[in-house]
Amino acid sequence: MAIILIATLGCKKTIKGETQIYPEPDPVGTYAKGADVSWVTEMEAVGQKFFNSAGVQQDLFTILKDKGINTIRLRVWVNPTTGYNNTADVLAKAKRAKAANMRVLIDFHYSDSWADPAQQNKPAAWANQDFTTLKASVRSHTVAVLTALKAENIIPEWVQVGNETNDGMLWNDGKASVSMKNFAELIQAGYEGVKSVNPASKVVVHISNGFDNSLFRWIFDGLKANGAKWDVVGMSLYPTAADWSAKNTQCLANMNDMVARYGSEVMICEVGMPVADAVACRDFIKDIMAKNKSLANNKGLGVFYWEPQSYNSWSGYKLGAFDDSGKPTVAMDAFLP
Repeated sequence: MAIILIATLGCKKTIKGETQIYPEPDPVGTYAKGADVSWVTEMEAVGQKFFNSAGVQQDLFTILKDKGINTIRLRVWVNPTTGYNNTADVLAKAKRAKAANMRVLIDFHYSDSWADPAQQNKPAAWANQDFTTLKASVRSHTVAVLTALKAENIIPEWVQVGNETNDGMLWNDGKASVSMKNFAELIQAGYEGVKSVNPASKVVVHISNGFDNSLFRWIFDGLKANGAKWDVVGMSLYPTAADWSAKNTQCLANMNDMVARYGSEVMICEVGMPVADAVACRDFIKDIMAKNKSLANNKGLGVFYWEPQSYNSWSGYKLGAFDDSGKPTVAMDAFLP
């Protein structure tokens, strides 16, 4: 189904008095077409360059914006050994997003490195804290990062409290299969931290495998039963060229259930597919965006590609959307108007 976007036009008077037609800026609250580009500063530091589709070297944010991306997602680590993804690095990238008139999603991992379904390790500085202190650390870290952003007039529209918390976070204290109550209290600590700095920021709880309804019901039923609050259900979806259509159908059913069961908004926080399957990836993204937009009462908020700018198997990652010459593949055309 073709989707036609009509730009809203406004008028203003120039110094000479002529009426000039100009496009209104995209208002906050419209659909998020996003990219997580947390690797960008690390890539640039070793000389990686980025090129538009015509082969002209440009700043990555410019290239992405020209492809329809209007929102940037940035992961936050507590005290990473390399410094990348710490508060200062996140702030530098968020400033670039703001300068490009892009919105921001902040993704707290509550770890010194990767947090995902296979690992949810405590930051070294929190390793020996009792549970009451651990909750306070989650809140204070959340507040500190968001306050640093706010000092630069950057108010994230969305904030993830945890990353792919399929079995909770901050193991073993917050492991959901061990203590859903502890996990819920940690989520609540993050939620309260976000709202204390920016009440309008929407809090996201993010789970992988967006096609797995039983997993999502287990997590969100458990959080609800234990008093945790959230605004948005976040999902990851990494299908293959062979199964994306079936996975998208399952994901739609899950998204509709999240809306009906909890009244939640839904965001696809991460998508990706092997760079060699760029055409299939484009079709997959266009389809999942259409499905996300179809949710009742405009509950579908957006879709984010995870590290599309990674190329030449940067850090061993092969699911980017830039080719080996550093140019966007056709997968990125899915985000164009």
